[in-house]
Amino acid sequence: MADASLQPSRSRDLDKLLLRPGNLVGPRFEPGPEMRDDLQTYARVLVVGAGGLGCELLKDLALTGFRNLEVIDMDRIEVTNLNRQFLFRLEDVGKPKAEVAAKRVMERISGVNIVPHFCRIEEKDISFYNDFNIIALGLDSIEARSYINAVACSFLEYDSDNNPREETIKPMVDGGTEGFKGHARVILPGITPCFECTIWLFPPQVKFPLCTLAETPRTAAHCIEYAHLIKWNEAHGGTAFDPDNPKHMKWVYDEALKRAELFGIPGVTYSLTQGVVKNIIPAIASTNAIISAACALETLKIATECSKTLSNYLTYNGTEGVHTKVTDFERDKECLVCGPGVLIEVEPSVTLQKFIDLLEEHPKLRLSRASVSHRGKNLYMQAPLVLEEMTRSNLGLNLFDLMGKLSKDIVHVNGTTTKNDQKITCLRKLSVVFRGVDGVTDMDTAGGA
Repeated sequence: MADASLQPSRSRDLDKLLLRPGNLVGPRFEPGPEMRDDLQTYARVLVVGAGGLGCELLKDLALTGFRNLEVIDMDRIEVTNLNRQFLFRLEDVGKPKAEVAAKRVMERISGVNIVPHFCRIEEKDISFYNDFNIIALGLDSIEARSYINAVACSFLEYDSDNNPREETIKPMVDGGTEGFKGHARVILPGITPCFECTIWLFPPQVKFPLCTLAETPRTAAHCIEYAHLIKWNEAHGGTAFDPDNPKHMKWVYDEALKRAELFGIPGVTYSLTQGVVKNIIPAIASTNAIISAACALETLKIATECSKTLSNYLTYNGTEGVHTKVTDFERDKECLVCGPGVLIEVEPSVTLQKFIDLLEEHPKLRLSRASVSHRGKNLYMQAPLVLEEMTRSNLGLNLFDLMGKLSKDIVHVNGTTTKNDQKITCLRKLSVVFRGVDGVTDMDTAGGA
């Protein structure tokens, strides 16, 4: 039997980073086994998404030394996932991705504890996200990234000089892939650009004229969008299409196939139907692995300060050879998400219901169906029904009283707004000022209520 002392240490490569000093380390980095032990004991990382990139992230983070991981994903495993989402098997089809991914990693890597959450990211209270040291994103949706970005930025507080308080910064590491291309970025709210600061990096989604869909379809995508955007409403008036409902997707596929046969258009498949309707970007396993490795390394650097972090956006292109580039983007100081908060000035007598109504009229916000929270307490929640019933009585009370009679403080609002002609869920941080309280007087609020 081989001498155990001669066996290579599982943390050998990690020890090279954490057990010795370096020229690029952070100011609080102290090399030694305590650093490695603290990483395994205290660091808590949330992985958002358990798809192609999320599977790689869970595996890489566990192998990097993180022991306390959680993963959240709302999807179930489909056959089309199996070519690149390596943690899943054929017998897993139909099961929640988060639960199977967590189970598989824990089976292969001893000592790691991964807690899965099979739900929408919006279903978790904001306080849930505040329990993590770092949030790692493996998403394929702009809307989901925007939401998590807003949640992380909602914890950010500024001092009297409008400098971010370090202890309130919630670091995020975001990865994304598209075929042979990918990106990895580090987001430190208040310091680096947040996701909303650089939303312009993402090209607008392809849209087809309705007249083309209805009268002169030329491609398989035209047939699919006809079934999705026109035929569904005709056949299911009043029932919203759910892209995550397999029965809904199958109906659109069947109708698109009929449309394609009518016009002699080939190429309509169930996989393509999913891709068009859900705007799914083709994914390649090798790209996911490369981007995940970059994200895992940045997560380690943030947690330990064993080296300087990426500054702040890495692009990868493996189409012809391998090309990488790092770009240092600047933060938008007027950003509504990572800034000090949209300033709202109201009378102390305004009720919570009137305040919610004002949010819908505010030119910078235009928030409908708003839920309001203050310092972790739910003042009013639109959903679920049990919380709506519990907080409904607050609607007639003065906001000033509900906020503890403070002349100025931050509230968080979760509601819906319109972006690119689509209604999306968003979270906004508001700096609420009450007129005439403790010397507060009218001020220029740049569109305040």
